[in-house]
Amino acid sequence: MTICFAIAGFWFLIFVASFLYDRRLFRNSIFLILTLMFAGLGVIFAVESVNRGLARWLVYGILFLIPVTIAVLAVFLVVNGVTMIRREGRRPKNLLSLAAGLGIFGLVIFGVVVQQLDWAPLAALRTAIISVLTYISFLFVCFLIYAFVYSRVRSSRKIDFVIVLGSGLRGSRVTPLLASRLDRGKLVYDRAIRKGRSPMLITSGGQGPGEDIPESHAMATYLIERGVPADGVLREDRSTSTAENLLFSRELMVARVPNYRCLIVTNNFHAFRAALTARKVKVNGQVVGSPTARYYWPTATIREFVAILFSHKWINGIICGALFVLPFIQFV
Repeated sequence: MTICFAIAGFWFLIFVASFLYDRRLFRNSIFLILTLMFAGLGVIFAVESVNRGLARWLVYGILFLIPVTIAVLAVFLVVNGVTMIRREGRRPKNLLSLAAGLGIFGLVIFGVVVQQLDWAPLAALRTAIISVLTYISFLFVCFLIYAFVYSRVRSSRKIDFVIVLGSGLRGSRVTPLLASRLDRGKLVYDRAIRKGRSPMLITSGGQGPGEDIPESHAMATYLIERGVPADGVLREDRSTSTAENLLFSRELMVARVPNYRCLIVTNNFHAFRAALTARKVKVNGQVVGSPTARYYWPTATIREFVAILFSHKWINGIICGALFVLPFIQFV
């Protein structure tokens, strides 16, 4: 018990130090989860020292909840995937939650088949797949919990700019998703004005396929129509990705305030990855998220995690490769 709490305390200190250094680090999520895991083990051992039967039932409850949670998650993802297709169309990026749900069902069926056949190479393949998925699931839980924590930490420092990231138009009209970002950006801007500050809003987004004008122009019009002074809005209209949003916005900020501070606004599912990108491209700012429709959130969150996973493709590829190969060593 004491050892578990000591290890949890160690990881908590590492987490706090890393968080204070820069909260826009993915490793913070791993430190946080390790803290929670060892603290949880410590609680179980503490309960066991008082009531062994209660501790046993606590462990049984956790073990029971794991398959139940997986089953509920699979059903939820499939239902959500169908909803996404109905509301957003059959584009590949809208199929992620459906694919994840069907993948869970497929893995369960595959496990049952392997159990029936009782063939060693096939069992090794099952072990290899489960090992890789366990690693990815661990990272996903880290991402999910820390993204929630990151979104709840507010920055009270003085800001010179509020950057609103684009997310696509319908012709020349702002979509509900983008309107949510703009409304949150205006809220942040108005709050700063009430505190006696004078930030500028930057609308960031170029012109993409199917768009009649650059996103930033439609975004600026949206804000001006809702009371933001026209001279309080800067338009960054060259970008085609989040990294470019931030890079080109940084050029505008440095030209006006060399030692600028900014706040970046995007949707809540995108906030943590935007923060990681901001750190990577050396933008001095934190990120806040705006609300997203509930049906859209699961698929978008999976998409964000996959993007983060591939942004560290070498280390994740090596680990996944090693985990996959390890069960087959017995056949060499």
